[in-house]
Amino acid sequence: MPIGPARMPLLDHLGELRRRLTIIVVSVIIATLVVYEATPTIVDVLIDSVREYIPGGQLAVLTALGGFTVRFKVALYTGIVVCTPIIIWEILAFFLPALKPNERRWVVPTVLAMVVLFYLGMVFCYFIALPAAFGWLYEQSSALARVIPQAEDYINVITLMETGFGIAFELPLVVFYLTALHAVPYATMRGGWRYVYVGLMILSAVVTPDASPVTMVLMFAALISLYEISLAVARQVIIIRDGKQALRWTREDYAHRD
Repeated sequence: MPIGPARMPLLDHLGELRRRLTIIVVSVIIATLVVYEATPTIVDVLIDSVREYIPGGQLAVLTALGGFTVRFKVALYTGIVVCTPIIIWEILAFFLPALKPNERRWVVPTVLAMVVLFYLGMVFCYFIALPAAFGWLYEQSSALARVIPQAEDYINVITLMETGFGIAFELPLVVFYLTALHAVPYATMRGGWRYVYVGLMILSAVVTPDASPVTMVLMFAALISLYEISLAVARQVIIIRDGKQALRWTREDYAHRD
């Protein structure tokens, strides 16, 4: 994909933004149309991880337009997921001209890491979070009344959870760049772990759409693990680049060094 110059008039920047948004929208539309006919198979795959909590193993459509609505939502969601690498690249490429030449070398690894982490979050959700969350929700519902597995409701919860976990799994990149690029000193990030953990707990409650304690605990545990792993990686990068003493530097130390 071509990269525009760093300095352009405002209208040229807006034109560049429009061009990249057009690429994203057209890509998603094409992917949505291509996968629409395969939506029954996609739905079958989506519910496979929670099938034991669906009475009869089959979803129910309760309205005349329900089937089309579900198929369209699934096709659109799948199209967005498939086009995730394009979406991430076009967004980052818009800001690429503003970066210095030595900073641009991080863009491709960043795009690859973002894509891998997003898909990793979805895989974690599919195999671990979804069965646990739907198991807890099914228990709460079946204790009160007969459960009718409405297709639109189940698909909405599944896709929202998958998306939430995919986005939440981008945390390691945020932590890594904040520390490795000296935006937040490693000592501050490491020393303020209690506040970070509280923030991650709040984030877990916000991101999980079903509001079940099981999902929030799983999300919280995953985010803590990712946070600690990203700090460990950033620690090694800082040691290699600046020496072990840099782990104790404050913002003032970095400013003095620069």
